[in-house]
Amino acid sequence: MMQALAQTFLDRRQPSPEHSVWWEKLSLAQKFSASSLSKFGYELSFVRNDNGHSLAVLTCASGVAVITEEGDINTSPSINIRD
Repeated sequence: MMQALAQTFLDRRQPSPEHSVWWEKLSLAQKFSASSLSKFGYELSFVRNDNGHSLAVLTCASGVAVITEEGDINTSPSINIRD
């Protein structure tokens, strides 16, 4: 009986963003912001170097967000992601 009940539950835990290959390229402020966004389903996709400054790009089903080196989050960036 217990085994049947255990199989009906889904594991909804998200993988930790620390496992991303891009994670080490983030500033401390970007890591805090990325962790906050991961609670809303965002995943770190890549880090772009823009004129000597890193810009973390995160994606989720509802769109794209970017995080500046200072940790500022923009959920309406003017960035196009190629498939």
